[in-house]
Amino acid sequence: MARYKSVQRIEKVNDGAIVGASGEFSDFQYIKDLLEDLTDEEFDMDDGCEMSPSQIHSYLSRVMYNRRSKVNPLYNQLVIGGYDDKKKTGYLGAVDMYGSTFKENIVATGYGMYMALPLLRKGHSPDMEEKDARALLEKCMTVLFYRDCRTINKYNIAKVTASGVEISKPYSLPTKWDFKRFVNPHLKE
Repeated sequence: MARYKSVQRIEKVNDGAIVGASGEFSDFQYIKDLLEDLTDEEFDMDDGCEMSPSQIHSYLSRVMYNRRSKVNPLYNQLVIGGYDDKKKTGYLGAVDMYGSTFKENIVATGYGMYMALPLLRKGHSPDMEEKDARALLEKCMTVLFYRDCRTINKYNIAKVTASGVEISKPYSLPTKWDFKRFVNPHLKE
């Protein structure tokens, strides 16, 4: 993804839900179009109802499973996050390219499932302050940046609360490339 420097992989679905994706960007654009059609249809109904994050999660799992069954999968892993006004609770779930789905307090996609998920599990607590959660995410993203040669140091962070969706502008984290092992990997200490 280092080729495209301002590609955003987090999309607001409605005032209570977002979708983030890893994988093929053109497939994510297709998914965004499906979700836009869905929200347009909701708006046209004019009944005041809005899909909850769990309903969006279920819908996307059916879309992914349907495409997989037709042997034409969408090469994405999706994270659905949101706030359910009726249940007064947060929601976080994931869907993979096969339509497999799960709901959890901590999720990651792509390379983050291997490198960041252990860090998130170790550092997460249910009563974290926002600044602590942001610091943990930034630590994970820095580790991922150092480990993936095909990426850039530019991130978005999204937050969904009862008051709505916030997606940050892309920003960069500081990096340090003059570690002894980076400069000379064969160094004996």
